[in-house]
Amino acid sequence: MLFKFMQIEKSRIHIDFEREAIPHMDALYNFAFRMTGDSDEANDLVQETYLKAFRFFDNFEKGTNCKAWLFRILKNTYINDYQKRKREPEKLDYEEVENFYENAKPSSTDDSHLEKEIFDNLLDDEVSIALSSLPEDFRTVIILSDIEGFSYEEIADFIDSPVGTVRSRLHRARKMLFAKLYKYADSKGYISNDFET
Repeated sequence: MLFKFMQIEKSRIHIDFEREAIPHMDALYNFAFRMTGDSDEANDLVQETYLKAFRFFDNFEKGTNCKAWLFRILKNTYINDYQKRKREPEKLDYEEVENFYENAKPSSTDDSHLEKEIFDNLLDDEVSIALSSLPEDFRTVIILSDIEGFSYEEIADFIDSPVGTVRSRLHRARKMLFAKLYKYADSKGYISNDFET
């Protein structure tokens, strides 16, 4: 009887997790990609976030904001991984390097970065460049507010800062983006003569 109860409880957790957490996967990936700048690293970060979230889903308070909870896990995972990488020297596998040089051909080097070039060209616009050029603290708040739609309170909880700090950073981030994108907006006709005064 206990075993059957455990199976029912386990399947209920799976269903609750899928209903609460899975719908936010695209938003988490977009944020992870903006943080890492690499699609593979972003996928790894999202996967690790979901593994941790599922493992600790019993700690999640039903009725609270699951999206914010997942973003917090993602941010903490990113910070912990970044700090770990900073402490460890980069490791190279000698056999892998040896095999690369043995198999590399001059004609194949042009195609080796095709996926990266295609992906970079998709994101190579004025807005993405301007957003990526913001300092991380400002980029984070503007992505969470203007792209992901989090409230000031949720962002404050996410970055462990007061709401006033969130508002200040968001205001400054928007001003920085305005300065970076003014010419672009003018060339696209988004700025009228009344706006320039």
